[in-house]
Amino acid sequence: MARAVPASIDETQQMLAASDYVAERNLATSLFLSLAMQRPLFLEGEAGVGKTEIAKVLAQGLGRELIRLQCYEGLDIAQAAYEWNYSRQMIEIRLAEAAGERNKDKLGADIYSERFLIKRPLARALQGDSPVLLIDELDRTDEPFEAYLLEILSDWQITIPEVGTLRAAKPPVVVITSNRTREIHDAVKRRCFYHWVDYPDAARELEILRRKAPRAAQSLSREVVAFVQQLRKTELFKLPGVAETIDWANCLVALDRVALDPETVNNTLGVLLKYRDDLERIAGDEAVRLTAEAKAAA
Repeated sequence: MARAVPASIDETQQMLAASDYVAERNLATSLFLSLAMQRPLFLEGEAGVGKTEIAKVLAQGLGRELIRLQCYEGLDIAQAAYEWNYSRQMIEIRLAEAAGERNKDKLGADIYSERFLIKRPLARALQGDSPVLLIDELDRTDEPFEAYLLEILSDWQITIPEVGTLRAAKPPVVVITSNRTREIHDAVKRRCFYHWVDYPDAARELEILRRKAPRAAQSLSREVVAFVQQLRKTELFKLPGVAETIDWANCLVALDRVALDPETVNNTLGVLLKYRDDLERIAGDEAVRLTAEAKAAA
């Protein structure tokens, strides 16, 4: 059952915390304003810092359907908004011809009615009861798709030439994410409230582990956080995100570890680092050094 939007920044932060999302005050402020002003929230940041999770937690907290549009190169209107059910249309044409239907105008109007329309995420979001629409990794799409989004973000509608205009009775809650592999056009950003989601500091990352990896010993969690925080200061192709920190802590628990040791760290670096060059840079002596520093800092 859908619930009312939070009435304050504090309530917004409490809603996120109830779903084990540890949010900074500035993020809760951006989210509260986005909900209060019915404006899309544009979240940008490195991969793995929790941008997508915000939309999932928001849908859970508001008791609304989550509709996710996963973006990719070459995404077009047919996959994102709507397309016609051509196979059903052909069957309808064959049946009409078999029944002796000769009025082409009437037949054309029939086959281009809403019953033959397949609604994809964007159309579903406009026709739903104010769901949470997640447009995930918009930076993976092409610029023409961004231009198509402008009608939706400006007027909450989609124009379908054969049918007319689909308008939202109530605007959806929109969260757009980007990993910044390319710049998103200003025209899209102007229609949104913007927030940069950064890597958490040590205190917040430790609180995240307490909620997301509850079986990890407190001492192990502190060492894991200290190690990852130090690792993010290293020059790597891809720094580990919060998702990798959580995965690593849970993997160490699965290995019955209660503290870091160099051998285990070297054997499990693939949980944190996803590129061969990064693994080669950290494995061995550097992993031993980081482990010692992490144990000292914890």
